[in-house]
Amino acid sequence: MGRAALLYRRAGFCASTSQLTEASHSSVAKIIEHLCAPEAVDQSKIDAFEAESKVLDKAGRGSGETKQLSTWWLHRMLTSPQPLLEKMTLLWHGHFATGAEKVIDAELMYQQNQLLRTNALGDFRAMVHGISKDPAMLIYLDSVTNRKAHANENFARELMELFCLGEGNYNEADVQQLARCFTGWEIRRRQFRFNAYQHDTGVKQLFGQEVEAGEAAVDRVLDHPALPYFIVGKLFRFFVCDEPTPSRTLLEPLARQFAADNLQLAGVVRTILSSRLMLSDWSVARKIRSPVEMAVGLLRSIEGTTNLVALSEHLREVGQALFYPPNVKGWDGGRAWVNSSTLVGRANLVHQLLRHENTRFAGEALAAYLKRHGASDPQALLEWITRTYLAIPLDEPRRQQLLSAIAGKSPEQMSRELLSLLAALPQFHLA
Repeated sequence: MGRAALLYRRAGFCASTSQLTEASHSSVAKIIEHLCAPEAVDQSKIDAFEAESKVLDKAGRGSGETKQLSTWWLHRMLTSPQPLLEKMTLLWHGHFATGAEKVIDAELMYQQNQLLRTNALGDFRAMVHGISKDPAMLIYLDSVTNRKAHANENFARELMELFCLGEGNYNEADVQQLARCFTGWEIRRRQFRFNAYQHDTGVKQLFGQEVEAGEAAVDRVLDHPALPYFIVGKLFRFFVCDEPTPSRTLLEPLARQFAADNLQLAGVVRTILSSRLMLSDWSVARKIRSPVEMAVGLLRSIEGTTNLVALSEHLREVGQALFYPPNVKGWDGGRAWVNSSTLVGRANLVHQLLRHENTRFAGEALAAYLKRHGASDPQALLEWITRTYLAIPLDEPRRQQLLSAIAGKSPEQMSRELLSLLAALPQFHLA
Protein backbone atom coordinates (compact mmCIF):
# COMPACT_ATOMS: atom_id res chain seq x y z
CA MET A 1 0.00 0.00 0.00
CA GLY A 2 2.96 2.32 0.60
CA ARG A 3 3.96 2.48 -3.06
CA ALA A 4 0.33 2.99 -4.11
CA ALA A 5 0.03 5.90 -1.67
CA LEU A 6 3.26 7.40 -3.03
CA LEU A 7 2.03 7.16 -6.62
CA TYR A 8 -1.30 8.76 -5.76
CA ARG A 9 0.47 11.57 -3.89
CA ARG A 10 2.82 12.32 -6.77
CA ALA A 11 0.64 11.53 -9.79
CA GLY A 12 -2.57 12.82 -8.24
CA PHE A 13 -3.76 14.51 -5.07
CA CYS A 14 -3.73 11.54 -2.65
CA ALA A 15 -6.20 8.67 -2.51
CA SER A 16 -8.95 7.64 -0.13
CA THR A 17 -8.76 4.52 2.03
CA SER A 18 -11.01 2.60 -0.36
CA GLN A 19 -8.85 3.57 -3.35
CA LEU A 20 -5.69 2.49 -1.55
CA THR A 21 -7.28 -0.79 -0.47
CA GLU A 22 -8.28 -1.49 -4.07
CA ALA A 23 -4.81 -0.48 -5.28
CA SER A 24 -3.18 -2.85 -2.79
CA HIS A 25 -4.61 -5.75 -4.83
CA SER A 26 -3.10 -4.40 -8.06
CA SER A 27 0.44 -4.32 -9.38
CA VAL A 28 2.39 -1.07 -9.56
CA ALA A 29 2.19 -1.30 -13.36
CA LYS A 30 -1.62 -1.46 -13.25
CA ILE A 31 -1.83 1.51 -10.85
CA ILE A 32 0.37 3.59 -13.15
CA GLU A 33 -1.66 2.56 -16.19
CA HIS A 34 -4.87 3.51 -14.40
CA LEU A 35 -3.42 6.94 -13.57
CA CYS A 36 -1.91 7.59 -17.01
CA ALA A 37 -4.43 6.15 -19.43
CA PRO A 38 -7.87 7.76 -19.86
CA GLU A 39 -9.15 4.56 -21.44
CA ALA A 40 -8.39 2.72 -18.19
CA VAL A 41 -11.10 4.74 -16.42
CA ASP A 42 -14.80 3.84 -16.65
CA GLN A 43 -16.16 6.12 -19.40
CA SER A 44 -19.47 6.55 -17.61
CA LYS A 45 -17.61 8.06 -14.64
CA ILE A 46 -15.78 10.47 -16.95
CA ASP A 47 -19.02 11.47 -18.69
CA ALA A 48 -20.82 12.12 -15.39
CA PHE A 49 -17.88 14.12 -14.07
CA GLU A 50 -17.60 16.24 -17.22
CA ALA A 51 -21.34 16.96 -17.21
CA GLU A 52 -21.14 18.22 -13.63
CA SER A 53 -18.00 20.21 -14.42
CA LYS A 54 -19.70 21.83 -17.39
CA VAL A 55 -22.42 23.28 -15.15
CA LEU A 56 -19.79 24.83 -12.89
CA ASP A 57 -17.59 26.18 -15.68
CA LYS A 58 -20.62 27.80 -17.31
CA ALA A 59 -21.38 29.62 -14.06
CA GLY A 60 -17.77 30.72 -13.67
CA ARG A 61 -17.39 31.99 -17.21
CA GLY A 62 -20.83 33.61 -17.14
CA SER A 63 -19.87 35.67 -14.11
CA GLY A 64 -16.92 37.17 -15.97
CA GLU A 65 -14.86 36.73 -12.79
CA THR A 66 -11.71 34.63 -13.04
CA LYS A 67 -11.85 34.06 -9.29
CA GLN A 68 -15.02 32.06 -9.92
CA LEU A 69 -13.12 29.86 -12.35
CA SER A 70 -10.77 28.80 -9.55
CA THR A 71 -13.70 27.12 -7.76
CA TRP A 72 -14.52 25.23 -10.96
CA TRP A 73 -10.93 24.01 -11.22
CA LEU A 74 -10.76 23.05 -7.55
CA HIS A 75 -13.91 20.98 -8.09
CA ARG A 76 -12.19 19.19 -10.97
CA MET A 77 -9.13 18.45 -8.85
CA LEU A 78 -11.27 17.14 -6.00
CA THR A 79 -13.62 14.93 -7.99
CA SER A 80 -11.95 14.01 -11.28
CA PRO A 81 -11.64 10.27 -12.01
CA GLN A 82 -8.42 11.28 -13.85
CA PRO A 83 -6.39 13.06 -11.14
CA LEU A 84 -3.13 12.91 -13.09
CA LEU A 85 -4.70 14.94 -15.90
CA GLU A 86 -5.55 17.74 -13.44
CA LYS A 87 -2.14 17.46 -11.76
CA MET A 88 -0.42 17.86 -15.13
CA THR A 89 -2.68 20.79 -16.01
CA LEU A 90 -1.54 22.41 -12.76
CA LEU A 91 2.09 21.80 -13.75
CA TRP A 92 1.64 23.47 -17.14
CA HIS A 93 -0.34 26.34 -15.59
CA GLY A 94 2.78 27.16 -13.56
CA HIS A 95 5.08 26.50 -16.52
CA PHE A 96 3.22 28.64 -19.08
CA ALA A 97 2.31 31.06 -16.31
CA THR A 98 -0.37 33.59 -17.23
CA GLY A 99 -1.93 35.91 -14.66
CA ALA A 100 -5.57 36.99 -14.66
CA GLU A 101 -4.70 40.26 -12.93
CA LYS A 102 -3.41 41.43 -16.33
CA VAL A 103 -5.53 39.35 -18.70
CA ILE A 104 -8.77 40.10 -16.77
CA ASP A 105 -10.99 38.21 -19.27
CA ALA A 106 -12.26 35.02 -17.58
CA GLU A 107 -13.22 33.42 -20.90
CA LEU A 108 -9.65 33.72 -22.19
CA MET A 109 -8.22 32.24 -19.01
CA TYR A 110 -10.69 29.36 -19.28
CA GLN A 111 -9.70 28.73 -22.90
CA GLN A 112 -6.03 28.62 -21.96
CA ASN A 113 -6.74 26.22 -19.11
CA GLN A 114 -8.57 23.90 -21.51
CA LEU A 115 -5.69 24.12 -23.99
CA LEU A 116 -3.27 22.99 -21.28
CA ARG A 117 -5.58 20.18 -20.18
CA THR A 118 -6.10 18.92 -23.74
CA ASN A 119 -2.33 18.55 -24.22
CA ALA A 120 -1.30 17.93 -20.61
CA LEU A 121 -0.30 14.30 -21.26
CA GLY A 122 -0.24 14.58 -25.03
CA ASP A 123 1.71 16.48 -27.66
CA PHE A 124 4.11 19.05 -26.20
CA ARG A 125 4.71 20.47 -29.67
CA ALA A 126 0.99 21.10 -30.14
CA MET A 127 0.78 22.67 -26.69
CA VAL A 128 3.60 25.13 -27.44
CA HIS A 129 2.13 26.04 -30.81
CA GLY A 130 -1.23 26.53 -29.11
CA ILE A 131 0.19 28.67 -26.32
CA SER A 132 2.06 30.78 -28.89
CA LYS A 133 -1.28 31.86 -30.38
CA ASP A 134 -3.25 31.76 -27.14
CA PRO A 135 -5.03 35.12 -26.57
CA ALA A 136 -4.43 35.09 -22.80
CA MET A 137 -0.70 34.51 -23.31
CA LEU A 138 -0.51 37.16 -26.06
CA ILE A 139 -2.03 39.69 -23.67
CA TYR A 140 0.07 38.64 -20.68
CA LEU A 141 3.40 38.92 -22.49
CA ASP A 142 2.45 42.01 -24.52
CA SER A 143 2.57 40.21 -27.85
CA VAL A 144 -0.55 42.07 -28.96
CA THR A 145 1.70 45.13 -29.36
CA ASN A 146 4.30 43.28 -31.42
CA ARG A 147 4.67 45.40 -34.56
CA LYS A 148 7.25 45.43 -37.34
CA ALA A 149 8.33 48.97 -36.42
CA HIS A 150 9.08 47.89 -32.85
CA ALA A 151 9.24 44.14 -32.16
CA ASN A 152 8.27 43.25 -28.60
CA GLU A 153 10.72 40.70 -27.20
CA ASN A 154 8.81 39.44 -24.15
CA PHE A 155 7.22 36.32 -25.60
CA ALA A 156 10.28 35.42 -27.68
CA ARG A 157 12.50 35.54 -24.60
CA GLU A 158 10.16 33.53 -22.38
CA LEU A 159 9.48 30.96 -25.10
CA MET A 160 13.17 30.08 -25.03
CA GLU A 161 14.15 30.75 -21.41
CA LEU A 162 11.12 29.56 -19.44
CA PHE A 163 9.00 27.45 -21.75
CA CYS A 164 11.37 25.39 -23.90
CA LEU A 165 15.13 25.69 -23.52
CA GLY A 166 16.32 27.26 -20.29
CA GLU A 167 19.08 29.79 -19.76
CA GLY A 168 22.32 29.48 -21.69
CA ASN A 169 20.81 27.90 -24.81
CA TYR A 170 20.14 31.11 -26.75
CA ASN A 171 21.61 34.59 -27.01
CA GLU A 172 20.26 38.13 -27.27
CA ALA A 173 20.45 38.04 -31.07
CA ASP A 174 18.18 34.97 -31.03
CA VAL A 175 15.67 36.87 -28.87
CA GLN A 176 15.65 39.82 -31.26
CA GLN A 177 15.31 37.67 -34.36
CA LEU A 178 12.61 35.46 -32.85
CA ALA A 179 10.60 38.52 -31.79
CA ARG A 180 10.58 39.70 -35.41
CA CYS A 181 9.05 36.35 -36.43
CA PHE A 182 6.04 37.08 -34.20
CA THR A 183 5.33 40.59 -35.44
CA GLY A 184 1.72 40.99 -36.57
CA TRP A 185 0.41 38.29 -34.22
CA GLU A 186 -2.57 39.90 -32.50
CA ILE A 187 -6.08 39.34 -31.13
CA ARG A 188 -9.44 40.28 -32.61
CA ARG A 189 -12.73 39.34 -30.97
CA ARG A 190 -10.95 37.13 -28.40
CA GLN A 191 -9.23 35.11 -31.13
CA PHE A 192 -5.75 34.97 -32.61
CA ARG A 193 -5.35 36.94 -35.83
CA PHE A 194 -2.37 37.36 -38.12
CA ASN A 195 -1.99 40.96 -39.33
CA ALA A 196 0.17 40.69 -42.44
CA TYR A 197 0.55 44.47 -42.63
CA GLN A 198 2.32 44.53 -39.25
CA HIS A 199 4.55 41.52 -39.94
CA ASP A 200 8.27 41.99 -40.53
CA THR A 201 8.90 40.09 -43.77
CA GLY A 202 12.67 40.54 -43.71
CA VAL A 203 15.13 37.70 -43.39
CA LYS A 204 15.71 36.47 -39.81
CA GLN A 205 18.42 34.23 -38.41
CA LEU A 206 17.57 31.95 -35.46
CA PHE A 207 20.28 29.70 -33.99
CA GLY A 208 22.37 30.54 -37.04
CA GLN A 209 19.77 29.45 -39.59
CA GLU A 210 17.33 31.44 -41.70
CA VAL A 211 13.69 31.43 -40.61
CA GLU A 212 10.66 33.49 -41.65
CA ALA A 213 7.21 32.75 -40.21
CA GLY A 214 6.34 32.52 -36.53
CA GLU A 215 5.11 28.92 -36.80
CA ALA A 216 8.40 27.83 -38.37
CA ALA A 217 10.29 29.71 -35.66
CA VAL A 218 8.35 27.87 -32.94
CA ASP A 219 9.31 24.58 -34.61
CA ARG A 220 12.95 25.69 -34.72
CA VAL A 221 12.84 26.26 -30.96
CA LEU A 222 11.11 22.91 -30.41
CA ASP A 223 13.76 21.15 -32.49
CA HIS A 224 16.62 22.58 -30.41
CA PRO A 225 18.67 19.75 -28.80
CA ALA A 226 18.37 21.38 -25.35
CA LEU A 227 14.57 21.08 -25.26
CA PRO A 228 14.16 17.37 -24.36
CA TYR A 229 16.55 17.77 -21.41
CA PHE A 230 14.83 20.93 -20.21
CA ILE A 231 11.34 19.43 -20.26
CA VAL A 232 12.16 16.00 -18.81
CA GLY A 233 14.13 17.79 -16.08
CA LYS A 234 10.97 19.70 -15.21
CA LEU A 235 8.94 16.49 -15.18
CA PHE A 236 11.55 14.72 -13.04
CA ARG A 237 11.50 17.48 -10.43
CA PHE A 238 7.69 17.57 -10.51
CA PHE A 239 7.26 13.86 -9.83
CA VAL A 240 10.41 12.60 -8.11
CA CYS A 241 12.17 15.25 -6.01
CA ASP A 242 12.56 18.99 -5.51
CA GLU A 243 16.27 18.58 -4.79
CA PRO A 244 18.94 17.86 -5.88
CA THR A 245 18.84 19.02 -9.49
CA PRO A 246 19.10 15.91 -11.70
CA SER A 247 22.30 15.52 -13.70
CA ARG A 248 22.36 15.46 -17.48
CA THR A 249 23.51 11.83 -17.29
CA LEU A 250 20.46 10.89 -15.23
CA LEU A 251 18.12 12.70 -17.62
CA GLU A 252 19.69 11.40 -20.82
CA PRO A 253 17.55 8.22 -21.23
CA LEU A 254 14.40 10.25 -20.58
CA ALA A 255 15.46 12.97 -23.02
CA ARG A 256 16.18 10.35 -25.70
CA GLN A 257 12.76 8.77 -25.15
CA PHE A 258 10.99 12.14 -25.28
CA ALA A 259 12.73 13.03 -28.55
CA ALA A 260 12.09 9.57 -30.04
CA ASP A 261 8.41 9.90 -29.09
CA ASN A 262 8.20 13.16 -31.08
CA LEU A 263 7.66 15.16 -27.87
CA GLN A 264 4.68 13.11 -26.73
CA LEU A 265 4.44 13.37 -22.95
CA ALA A 266 2.57 10.25 -21.80
CA GLY A 267 5.41 7.82 -22.46
CA VAL A 268 8.07 9.70 -20.55
CA VAL A 269 5.66 10.33 -17.65
CA ARG A 270 5.00 6.57 -17.44
CA THR A 271 8.74 5.90 -17.47
CA ILE A 272 9.36 8.35 -14.63
CA LEU A 273 6.51 6.99 -12.50
CA SER A 274 7.61 3.38 -13.00
CA SER A 275 11.33 4.03 -12.50
CA ARG A 276 13.22 2.33 -9.69
CA LEU A 277 14.28 5.73 -8.36
CA MET A 278 10.70 6.99 -8.20
CA LEU A 279 9.48 3.85 -6.43
CA SER A 280 12.44 3.58 -4.06
CA ASP A 281 12.60 4.74 -0.46
CA TRP A 282 14.99 7.47 -1.64
CA SER A 283 12.21 9.48 -3.29
CA VAL A 284 9.85 9.39 -0.29
CA ALA A 285 9.26 12.82 1.32
CA ARG A 286 11.54 14.59 -1.21
CA LYS A 287 8.67 16.76 -2.46
CA ILE A 288 7.04 19.66 -0.61
CA ARG A 289 3.34 19.97 -1.24
CA SER A 290 2.12 23.20 -2.81
CA PRO A 291 -0.88 24.76 -1.00
CA VAL A 292 -3.22 23.36 -3.66
CA GLU A 293 -1.70 19.88 -3.38
CA MET A 294 -1.94 20.05 0.42
CA ALA A 295 -5.59 21.13 0.59
CA VAL A 296 -6.91 19.05 -2.30
CA GLY A 297 -4.84 16.06 -1.18
CA LEU A 298 -6.22 16.21 2.36
CA LEU A 299 -9.79 16.45 1.10
CA ARG A 300 -9.34 13.60 -1.39
CA SER A 301 -7.77 11.40 1.27
CA ILE A 302 -10.81 11.83 3.57
CA GLU A 303 -13.42 12.14 0.79
CA GLY A 304 -14.06 15.73 1.80
CA THR A 305 -16.24 18.37 0.19
CA THR A 306 -16.31 22.00 1.24
CA ASN A 307 -17.14 25.56 0.24
CA LEU A 308 -14.81 25.99 -2.72
CA VAL A 309 -15.13 29.78 -2.80
CA ALA A 310 -13.78 29.92 0.76
CA LEU A 311 -11.06 27.36 -0.06
CA SER A 312 -9.99 29.37 -3.10
CA GLU A 313 -9.62 32.47 -0.94
CA HIS A 314 -7.62 30.60 1.70
CA LEU A 315 -5.27 29.32 -1.04
CA ARG A 316 -4.77 32.89 -2.22
CA GLU A 317 -3.80 33.88 1.33
CA VAL A 318 -1.09 31.21 1.49
CA GLY A 319 0.39 32.03 -1.90
CA GLN A 320 -1.24 29.89 -4.57
CA ALA A 321 -4.25 31.55 -6.14
CA LEU A 322 -5.23 29.55 -9.21
CA PHE A 323 -5.09 31.65 -12.40
CA TYR A 324 -2.97 34.20 -10.53
CA PRO A 325 0.67 33.01 -10.60
CA PRO A 326 3.02 35.62 -9.09
CA ASN A 327 4.91 36.31 -12.34
CA VAL A 328 5.87 34.79 -15.69
CA LYS A 329 8.15 32.29 -13.90
CA GLY A 330 5.16 30.85 -12.07
CA TRP A 331 5.51 29.57 -8.51
CA ASP A 332 9.05 28.72 -7.40
CA GLY A 333 7.90 25.60 -5.56
CA GLY A 334 10.06 23.33 -3.42
CA ARG A 335 11.49 24.93 -0.29
CA ALA A 336 9.98 28.28 -1.27
CA TRP A 337 6.59 26.92 -0.21
CA VAL A 338 7.52 26.50 3.45
CA ASN A 339 8.87 28.91 6.06
CA SER A 340 7.78 29.93 9.56
CA SER A 341 5.14 32.29 8.16
CA THR A 342 3.66 29.99 5.50
CA LEU A 343 3.54 27.05 7.92
CA VAL A 344 1.26 29.08 10.18
CA GLY A 345 -0.89 30.07 7.21
CA ARG A 346 -1.16 26.48 5.99
CA ALA A 347 -2.10 25.23 9.45
CA ASN A 348 -4.77 27.93 9.64
CA LEU A 349 -6.09 26.87 6.24
CA VAL A 350 -6.53 23.28 7.44
CA HIS A 351 -8.09 24.50 10.70
CA GLN A 352 -10.63 26.66 8.83
CA LEU A 353 -11.29 23.95 6.25
CA LEU A 354 -12.13 21.33 8.89
CA ARG A 355 -14.40 23.67 10.79
CA HIS A 356 -16.30 25.20 7.90
CA GLU A 357 -20.02 24.51 8.20
CA ASN A 358 -20.15 23.18 4.62
CA THR A 359 -17.29 20.71 4.99
CA ARG A 360 -18.44 17.09 4.90
CA PHE A 361 -16.67 13.76 4.58
CA ALA A 362 -18.45 11.41 2.18
CA GLY A 363 -21.54 13.36 3.24
CA GLU A 364 -20.96 12.80 6.96
CA ALA A 365 -19.49 14.57 9.96
CA LEU A 366 -15.78 13.78 10.39
CA ALA A 367 -16.22 11.62 13.52
CA ALA A 368 -18.89 9.48 11.83
CA TYR A 369 -16.74 9.08 8.73
CA LEU A 370 -13.71 8.01 10.76
CA LYS A 371 -15.77 5.59 12.85
CA ARG A 372 -16.97 3.90 9.68
CA HIS A 373 -13.32 3.44 8.69
CA GLY A 374 -12.30 2.09 12.08
CA ALA A 375 -10.36 5.22 13.04
CA SER A 376 -12.46 6.63 15.84
CA ASP A 377 -9.94 6.39 18.68
CA PRO A 378 -6.79 8.61 18.74
CA GLN A 379 -4.26 5.84 18.07
CA ALA A 380 -6.25 4.42 15.16
CA LEU A 381 -6.81 7.88 13.69
CA LEU A 382 -3.10 8.67 13.79
CA GLU A 383 -2.27 5.40 12.05
CA TRP A 384 -5.02 5.98 9.48
CA ILE A 385 -3.91 9.49 8.52
CA THR A 386 -0.30 8.28 8.37
CA ARG A 387 -1.29 5.62 5.82
CA THR A 388 -3.48 7.84 3.66
CA TYR A 389 -1.82 11.25 3.78
CA LEU A 390 1.60 11.48 5.44
CA ALA A 391 4.71 10.61 3.46
CA ILE A 392 6.68 9.54 6.55
CA PRO A 393 5.50 8.36 9.97
CA LEU A 394 5.97 10.53 13.05
CA ASP A 395 8.54 9.56 15.66
CA GLU A 396 7.25 8.22 18.97
CA PRO A 397 7.84 11.38 21.06
CA ARG A 398 5.82 13.43 18.56
CA ARG A 399 3.05 10.82 18.48
CA GLN A 400 2.78 10.88 22.25
CA GLN A 401 2.76 14.66 22.28
CA LEU A 402 -0.15 14.75 19.84
CA LEU A 403 -2.07 12.04 21.67
CA SER A 404 -1.68 13.90 24.96
CA ALA A 405 -2.97 17.11 23.39
CA ILE A 406 -6.26 15.51 22.33
CA ALA A 407 -6.84 13.31 25.38
CA GLY A 408 -10.32 13.57 26.85
CA LYS A 409 -11.93 15.32 23.88
CA SER A 410 -15.10 14.17 22.13
CA PRO A 411 -14.64 12.13 18.92
CA GLU A 412 -15.51 15.12 16.70
CA GLN A 413 -13.26 17.51 18.63
CA MET A 414 -10.49 14.94 18.80
CA SER A 415 -10.43 14.26 15.07
CA ARG A 416 -10.46 17.93 14.04
CA GLU A 417 -7.92 18.89 16.69
CA LEU A 418 -5.52 16.13 15.70
CA LEU A 419 -5.62 17.06 12.00
CA SER A 420 -5.12 20.73 12.86
CA LEU A 421 -2.12 19.91 15.08
CA LEU A 422 -0.65 17.71 12.36
CA ALA A 423 -0.96 20.56 9.86
CA ALA A 424 1.40 22.64 12.01
CA LEU A 425 4.17 20.03 11.63
CA PRO A 426 6.69 20.06 8.74
CA GLN A 427 5.98 16.37 8.02
CA PHE A 428 2.40 17.22 7.03
CA HIS A 429 3.66 19.19 4.06
CA LEU A 430 5.94 16.55 2.57
CA ALA A 431 4.82 14.36 -0.31
